[in-house]
Amino acid sequence: MNTIHYEPFLVALSYVISVFGSYTALQLAIAIPQGRTWGAVIGSVVGAAVAVGGGAIWSMHFIGMNAADLGIPVSYDPVLTITSLILSILAPAVGLFIVGRSDGGPINLPLGGLLTGLGVALMHYTGMAAMIMPATISYDITLFWASIVIAVVAATVALWLAFNLRGNLQRFGSAFVMGVAVCGMHYTGMYALKLTPTKDLVVAGGMSSTNLAYSVFGVTAVLLTLLLIYSAWKSQRTLSAEL
Repeated sequence: MNTIHYEPFLVALSYVISVFGSYTALQLAIAIPQGRTWGAVIGSVVGAAVAVGGGAIWSMHFIGMNAADLGIPVSYDPVLTITSLILSILAPAVGLFIVGRSDGGPINLPLGGLLTGLGVALMHYTGMAAMIMPATISYDITLFWASIVIAVVAATVALWLAFNLRGNLQRFGSAFVMGVAVCGMHYTGMYALKLTPTKDLVVAGGMSSTNLAYSVFGVTAVLLTLLLIYSAWKSQRTLSAEL
């Protein structure tokens, strides 16, 4: 198995953005069951899905990938990279809608967790497939399935937390737990990676990974901040309407 070395600061950033995205998503998700119109429901679902999928999951994943030194030059196929981003948002959107608008039936949470977890795993391995490098990829089968199990369990727990926590302090603490779960899935999947060098000496095309991790962190942090501001504004508006 190949040895992967990590840049500690980028690993730390990947966890920070995962916690930030998780907290933002928990703040937005509480409005999903309360939505009185389909527009309000869809808006809350999309906002929470962007926060958890684009922020806590995809950005963490991309920063974590760039934190890894594989010992060979790596760039990224833009189509597969964007596809992985879309998957990271669609998967939790489905789960948030299923659980958030459910009638409390016993099947909704496990179904939402399963679909979301599988979607997140598909996002991860699509993102891995986007790597352009002078090597072919294979995976340790045990760790591969372990990463999928972690994804499904983490998604199920995250969906339960999203709709069962009311206190801000509870949501803040849970965001740290969700961050550990998301990072656990990602780095388990990375540890499962096996590289077989090829004769290709030049990596052509794709997006350069230079400074991409820092750019993704910065853009995501700004987006999550705007979503938090929107969430606070919406909550204040709802409170004023009820008075």
